[in-house]
Amino acid sequence: MHADRRQLLFAAVAAAALPAGLARAAAPASPGAAKLNALFDGFMKVTFERSPELLTSLGMDKGEWAAAKAKLSDSSLAAIAEDKKINSARLAALKAFDRNSVTGLDRANYDTVLFTLEINDEANRQFDFGGQGAGSPYVVTQLTGSYQSMPDFLDNQHGIETKADADAYLSRMAAFATVLDQETEQVRHDVALGVVPPDFILDKTLTQMDAFLANAADKAPIVESVVRRTKEKNIPGDYAGSAAKIYDEKIVPALKRQAALIRSLKAGAVHDAGVWRLPKGEAYYATSLKQYTTSQITPAEVHKTGLELVASLSAEIDAIMTSQGLTQGTVGQRLRGMYDDPKFRYPNTDEGKEKLIADLNKKVEVVQAKLPAYFGVLPKAKVQIKRVPKAIEAGAPGGYYNSPSLDGSRPGIYWINLRDTAETPSWTLPTLTYHEAIPGHHLQGSISNEAPLPLIRKVIWFSGYGEGWALYAEQLAVEMGMYKDDPWGHIGMLHDALFRAVRLVVDSGMHSMKWSREKAVKYFVDTLGDQEASAVTEVERYCVWPGQACSYMVGKLTWLRLRAKAKAELGAKFDIHKFHDAGLVSGALPLTVLETVIGDYVKAGRA
Repeated sequence: MHADRRQLLFAAVAAAALPAGLARAAAPASPGAAKLNALFDGFMKVTFERSPELLTSLGMDKGEWAAAKAKLSDSSLAAIAEDKKINSARLAALKAFDRNSVTGLDRANYDTVLFTLEINDEANRQFDFGGQGAGSPYVVTQLTGSYQSMPDFLDNQHGIETKADADAYLSRMAAFATVLDQETEQVRHDVALGVVPPDFILDKTLTQMDAFLANAADKAPIVESVVRRTKEKNIPGDYAGSAAKIYDEKIVPALKRQAALIRSLKAGAVHDAGVWRLPKGEAYYATSLKQYTTSQITPAEVHKTGLELVASLSAEIDAIMTSQGLTQGTVGQRLRGMYDDPKFRYPNTDEGKEKLIADLNKKVEVVQAKLPAYFGVLPKAKVQIKRVPKAIEAGAPGGYYNSPSLDGSRPGIYWINLRDTAETPSWTLPTLTYHEAIPGHHLQGSISNEAPLPLIRKVIWFSGYGEGWALYAEQLAVEMGMYKDDPWGHIGMLHDALFRAVRLVVDSGMHSMKWSREKAVKYFVDTLGDQEASAVTEVERYCVWPGQACSYMVGKLTWLRLRAKAKAELGAKFDIHKFHDAGLVSGALPLTVLETVIGDYVKAGRA
């Protein structure tokens, strides 16, 4: 899972303000390109002014933008209304531009930004809850809200090298309290419209908030981070005292106010899992699916595709299991047996977890050496494998990825959740690593960052494309021979493909077909054999991000279909290096635009 949920954000800046080495590397290829890029630069500049966290995540909160390092985005209702107006104005400006004046990659840039503005506009006109856009109906849940994301952001993305950086951290701590209160107002606004998370989501959210509030100031991760890092850099000042004061006097009271509101919603909350029960709920799900998959697939098609894939992938797993002498019970029961088999389990100790991460680093080295046989363009940025911070591991997914900064100062990070090694038996780990690191998210995201694209294109994340690529990469690892002597790991790869097929069934089941949370969890456990705790974490994620989990398999099927089509049309001229380069150097695209880009590559290959 790619954790930078920047799918619908415009965060970029005029080329003149880019750090050295980030300005466009290629001259505009078509007559209108300079005018189009100037239009994009205008969009970007405004977004940076409104999105200081994005500047930080891109490593660009310096120079002209240094003041942003002490700020956080305005999350007020007024700011959300202004964001919607800005989106409308951008859409009008882009539609007024002559699309026929650009060709090739410039046209793909136009189509990509147009798709993003249009899907935002479609949601903004229909729905007045969940902030801007679709796909995340509830402002504060176990996976959304600044209480959940800000400590991690400040610790891992806000760099501290100087006294000014440390003082900016304190300013952001104070701003965090303001954002909490602004989000509380958003929740109140949405509740008045009848938008309240299901009771079980409120419970999980309160569990996490209570864990946050249980920390005394000197033990709070958000305080410990600035104290530890100023000591490491020998930065003078009483950061322990200053941070503790902000924590006790501003952050804790603001979070208590938010938790009190969430607690007050429990009495009237329902247990229904799907968004069908929300205002215009069916339309909300359809728009969320379009936003995340960037395709025209309908809820009914999602469900049907999922059921068909569950059947075919279960048969593949059964064949390998049978060859290994594992024949008793359903596929789900046999997978459960593999989960429970101690021979596949790392010790649930800090030493065992360190060994697990060391083993994953070895797998990355092996697959890295095979890349030149499949890719022409390779990434320069390195990838690190880290453990999900203990403070957030209870509610976090099994693994996710943060992009490297654009200026090269921070590597890509593949986070693995090690709250309990029983959840990560050894046969599940290779494919997770190929998905999150190489040849998955890290390879795709780094090539995009390093490509000669306008910055606006580097910071819009499309789940259908990016998660689809990461699943395609899991399949590619099989083709690269990564499982030649590892049948159990190959079962793990097919298990994960089955997991993504189950997601199609469960997500559409809950949000379109009125499945209960319990029915979804049971289907998940019965089909996959996963532990119920893992199934619950996943199903509850789908409840708060409707459609997001469908983007993975829809994207993978699109990449595979386009590759098969290119092979069929090019015959002996088909070159896997060129196919991959065409799809990756173009950066993240809506799947509808990827189709056009691959079509152009095939036409050029025929010539």
